[in-house]
Order: sequence, then structure tokens, then C-alpha cells
Amino acid sequence: MAHIFVFGLGYTAGVIAGELRGRGWAVAGTGGGHLAFDDDDGVRAALVRADHVLSSVPPGEGADPVLARYGDALDHGWLGYLSSSGVYGDTRGAWVDESAPTGTGRRPARAAADAAWLARGARVFRLPGIYGPGRSALDRVRAGRAHRIDLPGQVFSRVHVADIAAGVIAAQDAPPGAYNLADDLPCSHNAVIKEACRLLGLPPPALQGLDEAGLPPAARAFYAENRRIANGKARRVLGWRPRYPTYREGLAALRACAGEEPAAGSAVGPARHCRT
Repeated sequence: MAHIFVFGLGYTAGVIAGELRGRGWAVAGTGGGHLAFDDDDGVRAALVRADHVLSSVPPGEGADPVLARYGDALDHGWLGYLSSSGVYGDTRGAWVDESAPTGTGRRPARAAADAAWLARGARVFRLPGIYGPGRSALDRVRAGRAHRIDLPGQVFSRVHVADIAAGVIAAQDAPPGAYNLADDLPCSHNAVIKEACRLLGLPPPALQGLDEAGLPPAARAFYAENRRIANGKARRVLGWRPRYPTYREGLAALRACAGEEPAAGSAVGPARHCRT
């Protein structure tokens, strides 16, 4: 039986852990009702039993907290790290792959952690906007929190959480390095919100300027960068293919998971990915 230890069993890592358990893996980790991150004795004992280690813990102010506290115990043959495509910074809407420079964007700490895990020989998964059950444009529209911002030409990539899990699993036998996991259709945030409204039979919110929308700083910062994430390396090296290649299939599947019929012509993924 393969054993994996996961630092930070939150939303995305929890889905990965669930998929691995379904394949017969033993899973331990921190967070999500498991070990506390600062339980040194418990964490180090669990790391001894593990042959794979995955971290989804974001960077701190000075350094990656996992490497800073437990780096001396990470001599495993397989290391994985959930990073962000934000390490590429703003490319003015251009396509970007793993050969592009990092560290020029608004997330220098994330870029430094990304580089530190790569130096350790990890498989580093660079992820764009993550959506899935309970965390999608459908939920924002239902809650009345959806916005459409008038920024012509602004695009971003996204990835369904189930496709992240599939990519991490596909990388179990892959060489170390960076891998972009993103869908095939970068587009504007407005297009995603409009499709969510169509699926729910609701009118889309009116277009607003950034100042008019009154977004909090974190949400406003989302619009400061503009890029398209290329997934060719993951396809070639991992043999990975997104089950939800565009937001249309992903949102239709999530709507069906909520017990609603999909709109005519919508593609729906398997029900087993309704869970988180």
C-alpha cells in the first residue's frame, strides 16, 4: 500500500486525498481534523511512514513554512507542491508555459516557495483559478455576489478541482519539475459569470467599472494580471487530459451535481466528482 502525507488538507488537497484513498492509498496529513501542523512528534512520525509527500500550504512572510519546519525530514522519493500560476505575473494576455520566468508578479513569496520546492526535486503543480463543488461561479450567482467588470481583453485560466486531482495522480511516475494544470479555454471572468447565469436561468449582473464594483483588495488584485496558461507539458509528459476542458462542461456538471437538470446541449461529467 502506498502512503502519502499531505500538508494542508484543505479544499483542493482534500479532493486529491479522497481520490487516492479510493485507489487504496493510506493518507495522513495536517489540517482537516488530522494532525496539527505544529505537532512535531506526530508529523515526523507520520513522515517516516510515508513514501510520498504533498504540500498545499501557502508561503508565509519569510519562507515556505513546511520547508522551514520539516525540510530536514523530507528525503522522500516523491515530493509534490501545489503552487500557483500567479508566479508568472502579468503576461498581458499572452500564453505562458513552464519555461517562462517566474517571480515578476504580485506574489513574490509564492514564486520563492515554488522555486524552493523545485530545488528539492518536487513535482510543482502551477494552478490557475480553482473551482469545484461549493466554489464556483454558480455559487456566487446564487448568493448574489457575482460581478461583471468592464475590462475588455482581460482573460484568465481556471481548472476544476477534479482535474487537479487527476493531474497529481498522473504525476506519480513523472519526473520532477513544474507542470501547469489548466483547462483549454482561457477567457474573461465575465464569460464565466454569464454562462453560470444562463445555466441558472438568471439575468447576468450589469457591467461595472472596478471602482464602481467596490471589490475588496484581494478580489480587485485578480484583475491586475492577464494571462493564458498553457497545459501542453502536462498533456505530453503526464498523459493528462482535463475531464472538464472548458468552464462550460465544468459548470454544467456542477449544476447537475446540485440536483438540477443541465441546460440543453451541456456536457456533464461523472457524478463521482460532485463530492469535495
